[in-house]
Amino acid sequence: NPHMRLFVAFGYYDGATPYYAADYTLRHMRLPSQLRGRISTGYYESGHMMYIHLPSLAKMTADVRGFVNAAVSR
Repeated sequence: NPHMRLFVAFGYYDGATPYYAADYTLRHMRLPSQLRGRISTGYYESGHMMYIHLPSLAKMTADVRGFVNAAVSR
């Protein structure tokens, strides 16, 4: 899909899906640069459920809002 965008949210203290494992996978996918630019990430001082840590919830809300606004404006 030439219009697809991806946002990945990482919690530093996530025991279910460790952020480094997903980050490593994203960095080693051998994507062409034009596709790599379609991936956005957010890092949060929380665990797997960043929405229960209020500072992470606020930051993630702003990050997702920016991601959606950027995708819609293209």
